[in-house]
Amino acid sequence: MKNTTITEEHINQGAKMVEFAGFNMPLKYTGVSEEHHMVRKHVGLFDVSHMGEFFIEGPQALDLVQYVTSNNAARLRQGQAQYSCFPNHEGGIVDDLITYRLHDRDGLQRYMLVVNGANITKDYQWIKEQNRFDAQVIDRSDDISLFALQGPQATQLLKELTDYPIENIAFYHFAIGEVSGLDNVLISATGYTGSGGYELYIKNEDALKLWKSISSKLHAFEGGFAGLGARDTLRLEMGYCLYGNDIDDHTSPIEAGLGWITKTKKGAFVGLEQIRSVKADPKKKLVGFVLDGRRIPRHGYQIVDDQDQSIGRVTSGTNSPSLNIPIGMGYVRIDQAEVDNKIYILAGKKKLEARIVKTPFVAV
Repeated sequence: MKNTTITEEHINQGAKMVEFAGFNMPLKYTGVSEEHHMVRKHVGLFDVSHMGEFFIEGPQALDLVQYVTSNNAARLRQGQAQYSCFPNHEGGIVDDLITYRLHDRDGLQRYMLVVNGANITKDYQWIKEQNRFDAQVIDRSDDISLFALQGPQATQLLKELTDYPIENIAFYHFAIGEVSGLDNVLISATGYTGSGGYELYIKNEDALKLWKSISSKLHAFEGGFAGLGARDTLRLEMGYCLYGNDIDDHTSPIEAGLGWITKTKKGAFVGLEQIRSVKADPKKKLVGFVLDGRRIPRHGYQIVDDQDQSIGRVTSGTNSPSLNIPIGMGYVRIDQAEVDNKIYILAGKKKLEARIVKTPFVAV
């Protein structure tokens, strides 16, 4: 397993460590539910340095980004970010990502693509294979640390560590500024929790100082450290997809509810015709559902209708700390995907009753 720059800090704080995406990562510190509520109500600090960062540079940097991603990167201004995905030639999803339009250099546009940690090698090879443009792809994943400061108190906490007017950074925008006396911190108003906050990109050599500086302020804002367990429950309450569970190489962004990041009129990109075909006649849809009872739906459980006919499978499930009920997501046949439709989850010999609902599951 790889370590992040601050793995020893997690161990010293008593975190329960697990293997995730090839990294030794903190699953939890005090408890998943406690950390979840802390982020929803106050502020939590996550180490997500396992994520990958690719830089796209050169005269045709935009052309390459447009060709390999589903969203329209041409709309991005300097200082803006955009959620997107890499479609494959069959119209499935190689990975989901965030595209950052960095500041131009020597009159040329530059981009940073932030990808899932488990897919760094796969994604890098994929982009290079598709690169028929005058553009360079540079993998700097091993040089950059990434911390997520999430929750309604994140802005007030971070304001104590920087003179940059971070309150002026709009959602899915970013700025480069000084934080805790460290230059060139990329401060991004993004996150995977739905509770607001920032993601901070920093050189590895400065990561420990930044982590400790933020850590010293957490208690004053009733905050603390948060691990992967809370990150998963927080994202699922928002209906956010997790790669490898809800989306993968065989799922269509259209059927996954990601049509809003799939711009079929922007020009040619990988998988465009296959995606158009699914858009014209989708067979299934990713839906959210809540369960009666207390049993949690697990990834891979079969979904059936009231005639015990198979109509889909569960992709994600948990007990919602905010709602205190089991929630989940899964693909169901398109004719069964209406809100309020009753479905059933097969859990061994038990059949669990569930109801399709709109996502997000919670209002924050």
